[in-house]
Amino acid sequence: MRIIGGKFKGRVVKFPKSNLVRPTTDKVKESLFNYLIHSIDFEDILVLDLYAGSGSLGLEALSRGAAEVHFVEKDYNVSRVLKENISSLNADENCKIFRMDAVRFSRMECKQKYQIILADPPFFKNDIHKVVENVMSNRVLDNDGLMLVERSIQTKAEDEENFKCEAFKRMGDSLIYQFKY
Repeated sequence: MRIIGGKFKGRVVKFPKSNLVRPTTDKVKESLFNYLIHSIDFEDILVLDLYAGSGSLGLEALSRGAAEVHFVEKDYNVSRVLKENISSLNADENCKIFRMDAVRFSRMECKQKYQIILADPPFFKNDIHKVVENVMSNRVLDNDGLMLVERSIQTKAEDEENFKCEAFKRMGDSLIYQFKY
């Protein structure tokens, strides 16, 4: 797995050996970032990568100009690989890892607002519905920000009912949901 654009383009991102982590494919990642680049100016923004895993999405945002990325990853071994990926890019000063689950993080009072929130939970992990609800009610997302959530086509009916919206993009087995204020 590699970073596909920006100053770290071509750099390898290690993938943790874990059944808990499913990487976002390069095709989906490229499509997401092509959309984001045309929606938000990445220069000096604050990004949140929920269910971070290897950190692929957050590191892609950093590569494209984000000033800082916060990663939320609860698994100790997975977060160690994430830390290695951050260090391999000499990006420790621009990144912060919160080793906790996404629901707990989304309940915290945040002093900072994120311009982009990326969430790629395990496909059948349904706590994402509560996370989105918390993020929106706690105003963690900046007024002009975007939250994108990747889900499986197999959870479409349940997701649409809980998110109260339809996916705005389909890529293979993935559906992308968008949230903003």
